[in-house]
Amino acid sequence: MHQTFPPPLTDGDQAGRAPPPGVEPVPTAAGWLDARESRTAGLGRSHLFRVIEAGLDPLISVLLLWALAFYVEQSVPAAYLILSVVVFSLIFPGSSQLRVSLRRMLFNVVFQWLWVAALLLLVGLTTGYIDSFSLPVLWAWFWLTPATQLGAHLALRAGAPRLLQWQGAPRRAVIVGMNPQGATLAQHIAGSAYSGLELMGFIDDRSPERSGVKAALPLLGKLEDLPAYVKKNKVQFIYLSLPMASRPRILALLDGLKDTTASVYFVPDMFVTDLIQSRSDSVCGVTVISVCDTPFRGYNGFLKRASDWLLSLLILLMIAPLMLLIALLVKLESPGPAIFRQRRYGLDGEQIVVYKFRSMAVAEDGAHIAQARKNDARVTRLGAFLRRTSLDELPQFINVLQGRMSIVGPRPHAVAHNELYRTLIKGYMVRHKVRPGITGWAQVNGQRGETDTLDKMQARIDYDLDYLRNWSLPLDLYIIARTIRLVFRDHAAY
Repeated sequence: MHQTFPPPLTDGDQAGRAPPPGVEPVPTAAGWLDARESRTAGLGRSHLFRVIEAGLDPLISVLLLWALAFYVEQSVPAAYLILSVVVFSLIFPGSSQLRVSLRRMLFNVVFQWLWVAALLLLVGLTTGYIDSFSLPVLWAWFWLTPATQLGAHLALRAGAPRLLQWQGAPRRAVIVGMNPQGATLAQHIAGSAYSGLELMGFIDDRSPERSGVKAALPLLGKLEDLPAYVKKNKVQFIYLSLPMASRPRILALLDGLKDTTASVYFVPDMFVTDLIQSRSDSVCGVTVISVCDTPFRGYNGFLKRASDWLLSLLILLMIAPLMLLIALLVKLESPGPAIFRQRRYGLDGEQIVVYKFRSMAVAEDGAHIAQARKNDARVTRLGAFLRRTSLDELPQFINVLQGRMSIVGPRPHAVAHNELYRTLIKGYMVRHKVRPGITGWAQVNGQRGETDTLDKMQARIDYDLDYLRNWSLPLDLYIIARTIRLVFRDHAAY
């Protein structure tokens, strides 16, 4: 029996998962760029369409450039060959446009080409490399490329049914397990016009009434009937959607399917699990699916740290005179150090020392720390202004430069508060899989200031975990922009 475990089956799990009972849904970070649609759009396409769509846009841009260069200059000079390599690397792989509306397809194609063309034009003008090309060729290429790409995508849509016919009859599939994740998978397959799959129905020991799942597909039989049904109906794909606790039943099913040639895919029971940066990986040659991981590995980790280092250095150079002035005013208003140091939890739960301008008459860092409240007697007059405008956080850019913090990330809490809430809120410590931030997704969504109830802290953690699931550099820039705006009108901090 040939067994494979394809990652595409987990791409859309978050889209179909409802929040736990009693927990209010939190606006997702993915929603700000409508990433939810792009994440689920890739489900169910055949490999043939994936290959075609991956190469369509980059190949059109390169071949059209060569054709125009040959038409105008009667040859393809080396400069055009170098440009074609750059363009191909920027565009490949092309995005899928089969399942989006015509209006969205037009926007996607034009937007992608505009930013590529703008980048190339900027580099060409800056380096003078643009003088190596014929302007009529570049001008025609700029206008004809998106038009040709749109025509190619329309042609692919028109020819998709014929391409499916050339691949032969639809491949038959069944889902083992009539449960929420099985029903969600069935919906995704049914919603894809180009999957090349014929979903026969469900296999489960429970009746539809007992399972509590309403599905348009029939119940084909019980688990013991699966091997015989697969052989009789020539089923090619089996999706096991059984709970992870059903290990003995899964092993028995796999043993019974050894006499078939069907490919078996395991649909992890993760629709009820709070996934953080889920991805497939390999450990000593064994395929695993991560349930909770940091988004900052490999290239993403380098990008995050490089942007933090560069931005914090530039910001510190610009605000150095302001920081010196604030430090002097703090010292003049009340006795004590200008910079307040407090222990916080950082990356992987390790303790770090965080810097802030002292805004209180006391400097507390013990086992019991009372959060600042409205009209708190400990807060000085200058301190109240610093806290309201977030100017007390400026020294934390030094923490970012040191590598202890990030500009954007979950806000660090005092160690005493961490020890309290980690026992009360499930998943609290997951937020420490990344460096803490000066600002965060929770803070720009109103979760700033005193967390005097457990619900308020729960809401803050929900936003922090949502940030981990959906991190991107544009999201960081968006949070920074919203933070700057909030500095002048936020009344939640005191």
